[in-house]
Amino acid sequence: MTPRHVIIKQRIQAQGFCGLDDKTYQQLNYPLRLSPAICMLWAALGTYLSSPLILWLLVPFAALGAILPGHPFDTLYNYGLRKISNTPRIPTYPARRRFACVMATVMIIIAAWGFQAGYPLLGQIMGWSLVAAAFVNVSTGFCVPSFIARLIIGKSKCVTAINPQNF
Repeated sequence: MTPRHVIIKQRIQAQGFCGLDDKTYQQLNYPLRLSPAICMLWAALGTYLSSPLILWLLVPFAALGAILPGHPFDTLYNYGLRKISNTPRIPTYPARRRFACVMATVMIIIAAWGFQAGYPLLGQIMGWSLVAAAFVNVSTGFCVPSFIARLIIGKSKCVTAINPQNF
């Protein structure tokens, strides 16, 4: 396995996706970035326009990513793009990936509230911070909330086997 492949595997495992074979880690590298990319673009639009409405409309999607077994935006991949690319489904979200959705939800709520309540600087700071964190994930696969979780509770221990074909 090349150093690049090792980094991809480590970054996906840091989000809690464990027990996948090396080929599956490579195949899921970019699909796992789809939901953060959509959220990033949506949040960027809402922040750029200082629009609480646009941001409030994003909140349920971000929250569902923390509550459901997967993010609603993953359905675009699981039921569409995956069929075209002949790649595995995105596995059920582990705790670290859900934590990222919780953090995004909180940041979006604070940004939307900031714009709505007359605190545009707060809205801008929270909105662009979310966009920046999502951009890091989308462009590199490095998940900032997973890194924060690692600092708080330690490194993700990949011991359980997950077969993405079963999802």
